Amino acid sequence: MCGIVGFTGKRQAAPVLLDGLSKLEYRGYDSAGLAIRDGTDPVQIVKAKGRLKVLEEKTDGGHALSGTCGIGHTRWATHGEPSEQNAHPHCSDDGNVVGVHNGIIENYAQLKEHLMKRGYEFCSETDTEVIPNLIAHYYFADKGPAEERFLRATQRACKRLEGSYAIEVLCSETPDQMIVVRKSSPLVIGIGYKENYIASDIPAILSYTKDFYLLNDQEYAVITRENITFYDEQLHPFEKKYQRIDWDATAAEKNGYPDFMLKEMYEQPSTVRETIGTRVTAGAPTQVDGLDFTAAQLQNLHQIYIIGCGTAMHAGLAAKPMFEHLTHIPTQVDVASEFRYRDPLVDDRTLCIFISQSGETADTIAALRLAKAAGAATLAVSNVIGSSITREADYTVYTHAGPEIAVASTKAYTAQVVLLAVLAIHFAELLGLGAGVAADLKADLLELPSLIEETLKCAPQVKAFADKIHRETDVFFIGRGSDYTTSLEASLKLKEISYIHSEAYPSGELKHGPIALIEKGTTVIGTITDPALVDKSVSNLKEVITRGAKVLVVTNRDVRASDIDTLIRVPETHPLLAPAVSILPYQLLSYYIAKQNGLDVD
Repeated sequence: MCGIVGFTGKRQAAPVLLDGLSKLEYRGYDSAGLAIRDGTDPVQIVKAKGRLKVLEEKTDGGHALSGTCGIGHTRWATHGEPSEQNAHPHCSDDGNVVGVHNGIIENYAQLKEHLMKRGYEFCSETDTEVIPNLIAHYYFADKGPAEERFLRATQRACKRLEGSYAIEVLCSETPDQMIVVRKSSPLVIGIGYKENYIASDIPAILSYTKDFYLLNDQEYAVITRENITFYDEQLHPFEKKYQRIDWDATAAEKNGYPDFMLKEMYEQPSTVRETIGTRVTAGAPTQVDGLDFTAAQLQNLHQIYIIGCGTAMHAGLAAKPMFEHLTHIPTQVDVASEFRYRDPLVDDRTLCIFISQSGETADTIAALRLAKAAGAATLAVSNVIGSSITREADYTVYTHAGPEIAVASTKAYTAQVVLLAVLAIHFAELLGLGAGVAADLKADLLELPSLIEETLKCAPQVKAFADKIHRETDVFFIGRGSDYTTSLEASLKLKEISYIHSEAYPSGELKHGPIALIEKGTTVIGTITDPALVDKSVSNLKEVITRGAKVLVVTNRDVRASDIDTLIRVPETHPLLAPAVSILPYQLLSYYIAKQNGLDVD
């Protein structure tokens, strides 16, 4: 979960870099560092273990470092323990090349051994340190102007790297210039007036510019304060168009909330409203810009795949019954990392929908390429304009969630579920199917923003339950149908924010093993929103209550069961849309448990 920033201009670089890194603190990290250049003087490198404030104190907020060109990084340890020695930036052993890197270099051990045999010395345990040393190795083996040698050396080094990377490097012999390149790891370039910026995420530099270049895989950019020059994999120069990102910079700030996660949960009414936008209007056909599917194309399909990772995959699970119910097209949901490593049965009569909030999820992008190679039509659902997945898919539709800063996805999930519902309705209308159901679904869809606002009012009740169970070590979520999907996402939220072990099970599977884990005092959380499954679901709850479980129930139905510890009522909506509402108490629950346990929810 590393973060990258870079700057070259006329003002002092270090304060800009520290400000950018502070915008990336939603990423997990254990150390941070800066490399600052002042003309032809030696590069100054300062690193600190721990939070960014340690680095800020060490550099007097950056003011102790003179220089107008620099790079910065926050590291999440993968190779080597958290320490100043392993923190980025790293430099070649001669000090000529300095760089930062996001991603994993899978063949770093072989490259390190190769370089050590040629006399190079290493001072860290990281995979990253091979990069500046390899670039330095090729730089001094070349001849010609320093700028050209530096670019060629970077290209030759990258050809040797296996894995994923976003790389930002400086060379002592090319003042005020930096080179960046990416492969399967995000990197953007911000355009300023006589100054330019680099970042791994748009929010890091959104307060400085709204104009961005979005790099494709294995594209190089040579950046100075005045110019940005792009080169392809063979180092042929080319022109690139920039994109305007109209996110409000304040959306990347907390705006009075104590945490980004809480802020983003309370942004869900507006996120859903923006995602629906003008796509859905009562009494009129849906309109989905950028999607020119015809009825003939849809009639030719024999299956739909929805593919994503983690929360995005859960959004796909929530949408599966929508597509099947409305379009009568068999729909499967798959984990991207599984889909890409087997031989999925997709062909030119398959539509594959790929979901990624950032548009840069490596497994999802790889799965998309596999599907395209098999002849399938590909549709990207993303939140980031111009991201990798949107550039490679045949079609793209966007959620309008704005920047999601907290690691745990909340507003992106609800936006994805809603947008997939819009797509399912749109497809049904094109096919001339399910007119009555689609009309009902559209009416309830337009009510969702207000229903979400109403649901968020349950926060005090959720917090009270969180106070009771925040010391638990095991929590179980159960549900049937789409409520099981909600259970999966609720369990994931609890795990990733509170670090409490939790599992989700279909309620009907309790007797097939999980019931043995329920004993007196165990916390079981059930969701009941489907009117056809209320009696069955209540019966399952009685089974765990009989075994002494503490039970929380989230429902929009008339549930009457004795001995339920806490019952939270949410507004009623169409059963197919219920996951967009019933997940909200569980987002709040994971948040309050983590806060009660003194954890950093972001």
